[in-house]
Amino acid sequence: MKIRSDLRVYLITIAGAACWGLIGLFIAPLYSHGFTAWDVVAIRGVFTFVILILIMAIFYRKQLRTRLKDQIFFAGAGIFSIALFNFFYFEVFSQSSLSLAVTLLYTGPLFVTILSRLFFKEPLTIRKGWALALAITGCAFVVGLLPFGQDSIPWNTLLMGILSGFCYALYSIFGKPVTKRYSALTITTYTFFYTSIFMLLTSDIIRKTDEFQEADVWISAVLLALVSTVAAFVLYTSGLKHLEASKASILATIEPIVAVVTGVLFLGEQLRGWQVLGIALVLYSAILVAGGRSKIKKGINIQG
Repeated sequence: MKIRSDLRVYLITIAGAACWGLIGLFIAPLYSHGFTAWDVVAIRGVFTFVILILIMAIFYRKQLRTRLKDQIFFAGAGIFSIALFNFFYFEVFSQSSLSLAVTLLYTGPLFVTILSRLFFKEPLTIRKGWALALAITGCAFVVGLLPFGQDSIPWNTLLMGILSGFCYALYSIFGKPVTKRYSALTITTYTFFYTSIFMLLTSDIIRKTDEFQEADVWISAVLLALVSTVAAFVLYTSGLKHLEASKASILATIEPIVAVVTGVLFLGEQLRGWQVLGIALVLYSAILVAGGRSKIKKGINIQG
């Protein structure tokens, strides 16, 4: 009976991570309609917030109460992490491939390790050092610097990919101080509130309302928010309640695998042997970092 229960928890967690990995299927149609990466971030932020606030208002209204001074953490996470990491992630996808974008995003756990050392005085271990070396080597294979020294990926694209991982890591820095006071659903709702406000003020999405007359734009936008954000979050967090954070993080590495397979099967991407090796090294580095963490749950985890 316990085996079945454990299997169910694992499957729920994996399903959540897989939903994040499907994101390319919903972004590509939006690009084909002329939306920029910044516009797509706005679409994801606004649609996600609308869905979350409806869920909260109907089922978890009491959880909407927060302290005013904690809004700075939600705003920081929503603007400096969610908005920016999504932009860099989507921009790499638009300029190169989903496989490259998700691989560079997965440098995020290493930035979390470094930033946690700076802000929370968490120790740097030999295990984490090996993880950093493997991640750098893996990225070099993916972008073509190894094995033949072919610089096939523009440096600005590579930089944006690394920035996506860095901004993703900032979520843990902004989110950790409030995790003991609020549920993950509350934190995510307010985070996306600030993301959506910021994106509405800085993007051209309001001027592109004519594009929403197309049915496939609505379908892609809703699925982007519903499947690759809300459903992914709900499933992953449901599993996280019953798992050590390190185990959940390891299971979450299914996300880039799903993203790479999606890119190859549905988006016409092609991978060379050393790029597959590079992706494997980056994933293994993430597993090393996760495996080296304490068994006590720390912080919160948002992917994709």
